[in-house]
Amino acid sequence: MSRIGKKPILIPKDVDVKMSGNAVLIKGPKGEISRIIPSNIGVAVKEGKIFVEPLRSDRETNVFWGLIRADLNNYVKGVIDGYEKRMEIEGVGYKAVVEGNEIVLNVGFTHQIRVRAPEGVKFAVQKNVIIVSGIDKAKVTQTAARVKKVKPPEPYKGKGIRYQGETVRRKVGKRATSAGT
Repeated sequence: MSRIGKKPILIPKDVDVKMSGNAVLIKGPKGEISRIIPSNIGVAVKEGKIFVEPLRSDRETNVFWGLIRADLNNYVKGVIDGYEKRMEIEGVGYKAVVEGNEIVLNVGFTHQIRVRAPEGVKFAVQKNVIIVSGIDKAKVTQTAARVKKVKPPEPYKGKGIRYQGETVRRKVGKRATSAGT
């Protein structure tokens, strides 16, 4: 039994939820998003709440039960507030520029790195901060991870791309270790 799957999802007044076959469409002030529901999971909209329940009792159904409920909850929150990830660029000469729906990174390589935003995700840059935003939490976090993977922070000087507020564990260099003997 899924503890997460049992909880109903409250639908705020400015969000519209529609069922059509095995798909759920959620509309809100920030946009709309849909999700295909597996055949072993049932979704019902009653009294301003979304109820997710299993239609069979096996291990796979229990796994999807909690996942579908969590996804639908994230979609409801996303169409109201949206999601964003902020990342900092640290390093001399490192910079980022938004060109259309992609971000161009100059992070110490001989060439520029271009990362394209998937549909529904937007990039913004403020000085040395990259902002990845959208209504789908999974797409926003996956896109932010792809941007960070271009140049993760290195442990000696801390140069690279990191999430805002992330601490990088620093290593002591050769000079500091040899000076102690």
